[in-house]
Amino acid sequence: MRPLLLATAAALAVGLGSAAVTFAQSQTAGTPLRDVASFSRISDPQARSVALFGEIGKVLEHPRCMNCHPASDRPRQTDARRPHQPLVVRGPDGHGAPGLQCATCHGAQNYDPARVPGNPHWALAPASMAWEGKSLGQICAQLKDPARNGNRDLAALVKHVTTDSLVLWGWDPGEGREPAPGTNAQFGALVQAWVDTGAACPPS
Repeated sequence: MRPLLLATAAALAVGLGSAAVTFAQSQTAGTPLRDVASFSRISDPQARSVALFGEIGKVLEHPRCMNCHPASDRPRQTDARRPHQPLVVRGPDGHGAPGLQCATCHGAQNYDPARVPGNPHWALAPASMAWEGKSLGQICAQLKDPARNGNRDLAALVKHVTTDSLVLWGWDPGEGREPAPGTNAQFGALVQAWVDTGAACPPS
């Protein structure tokens, strides 16, 4: 059944015309991230914490993350963050609507011949974690709020961004998609340093 579905996805990609050309461009290196040590000259811990989160924001606001944290119930796709084609919606649990769930087309791993990304846990982020259209300060407040972030404290948040396979996918997105900035190790170090300096948020 899966090969037929993937073949259908491939046909859809071909039918998208110029959009598919953009989507199928060769993967390029992601934007670099500053190392944690480069923030050591900021003596005030709160100011350093805010600056660290500004660097973290390069990842959070990148299409690899933002596409799955949309403001609506429709995911985004491609580096241009276009509305998902074909039309799909979040569904009751983030895995799509009954009869057209994410796993209908998205397998456990990337399928590069059809330009279909994949992960065993492919899904949209909870609606409470919608980032699209929000300031970095607002995103920061969401990340710190256990009522919106999956009941995670700051230590659990660091673990989530460094071990969750769908988060890690952002640095291995498959052909035609730019990876998230830097490396996950660099990102995790920045998040830990942000926590260690008080987890201060930029102004909203």
